[in-house]
Amino acid sequence: MCGALFCVAYAERYATAGLHVVLVADMIRNMKVAYRRAVPLAATLGLAALAWIVTVRQMHGMDMGVATQLGSFAFFVALWAAMMAAMMLPGLVPAVLSRSRRAGPVRAVVPFVASYLVVWTLVGAVLYALYRPHGTITAGLVVIAAGLYELTRLKQHCRRCCRARIRSGNGFEFGLYCVGSSLGLMVMLVALGIMSVPWMLVVAVLVVGQKLLPAKPAIDVPLAVALVTFGFLILAAPGSVPGLMPPM
Repeated sequence: MCGALFCVAYAERYATAGLHVVLVADMIRNMKVAYRRAVPLAATLGLAALAWIVTVRQMHGMDMGVATQLGSFAFFVALWAAMMAAMMLPGLVPAVLSRSRRAGPVRAVVPFVASYLVVWTLVGAVLYALYRPHGTITAGLVVIAAGLYELTRLKQHCRRCCRARIRSGNGFEFGLYCVGSSLGLMVMLVALGIMSVPWMLVVAVLVVGQKLLPAKPAIDVPLAVALVTFGFLILAAPGSVPGLMPPM
């Protein structure tokens, strides 16, 4: 009788110990999952926030609307890289988290983000060679063209590929498709005031929204119509658009 009771007690204690081991293992597994999500998320958004601070400070006093000057090549490319980090990284979060879950927050995420930003930095170098201060007519026409670009097959293809590669593909490839997807909006920013923090914020919201939302006519067509209408407003009444023309 005593032997049987001892065996039962021993079995219960063994089962309790086994349960504790399972609970600890689950806790460790959950901590690893949380680590793989929290670290890249905090790093990506933290880098974006830092880039916003740097961009706003460097742009102070440089916004002259359509007459904005870019400064030296080195200065502009460095500032453009900070701008792209500020504007693009929040929309990159789903892709970052996906890669972090598969390969770890450092081994996969750092090369992915770095190569993604390299693509946008190269775009800035090309932009520096092409950019010239311009007038309001040019700005209006560019905004109209940006609105029409939202409806093109190239735009829709790049946007779909950009979303499809959230879970696969390297940063360079992902960046190329995102450039194609956001090209119209970025050109609009350049036309309205490349050193304008308010316009930069507006374009950043649109870019992030397009990265996170599916490509649907109910979303894309109203945006295109709004941009085209805004472009005609600039042509008809440029003085009604705040910050478009340099202060007298």
